[in-house]
Amino acid sequence: MPANPILNALRDQYLNTQLAGDRRAALRFIDDALRSGVSVPDMQTHVVRAAQHEIGKLWQEDRISVAQEHLATAISHLALAHLFQHAEFRARVGRKVVVACVPGELHDLPARLLSDALDVHGYDVRFLGADVPLQDLLAVLAAEKPALLALSVTMLFNLPSMREVLRQVRSALPGLPIAIGGHAATTPDAVPFDAPDVITGSAEQLLNDIDRLLAARA
Repeated sequence: MPANPILNALRDQYLNTQLAGDRRAALRFIDDALRSGVSVPDMQTHVVRAAQHEIGKLWQEDRISVAQEHLATAISHLALAHLFQHAEFRARVGRKVVVACVPGELHDLPARLLSDALDVHGYDVRFLGADVPLQDLLAVLAAEKPALLALSVTMLFNLPSMREVLRQVRSALPGLPIAIGGHAATTPDAVPFDAPDVITGSAEQLLNDIDRLLAARA
């Protein structure tokens, strides 16, 4: 998508509220942006997620501490919850999706973004959050019987965990469609996986792929 100067400026303003650690300012900023006509999806994707990407870069470059990264991420979770309340929800499509981070993966913001997008899109979402133990995940899948499992992996060192989850889920539930996303999922080190149905690093593309996959299986 071409760069949008307005959204880029909003991203930078929101990033400043994160770095200041000002939760109230972040919420006021979001409300002001929505009142000015910026859409909820644009705020989620091109402001909050884009700013969070910048936070990750600052941490990798050792320009902010782990504590500052955690503070910024907590503000983004608050921002996403606030935006979720303003979303225009579609009618339910009658399909359930379980979304989870693989064992050891503590970065659950990408999975949160996908869960929110799926819920708004009409899916019945079970968002399990960060670092979901494998046996607990298998128990939820057996109980909930979802139409699809979406797994998130951000850090490269969690790729072996992703491979083990795929192997175990394929063994226990061979017919269950599986989508994987997150930063680490699209790196060269991510292959080979045990044949997931969808792989992408973009929440929007993953949503589109899930729509097509489940429509084909209807």
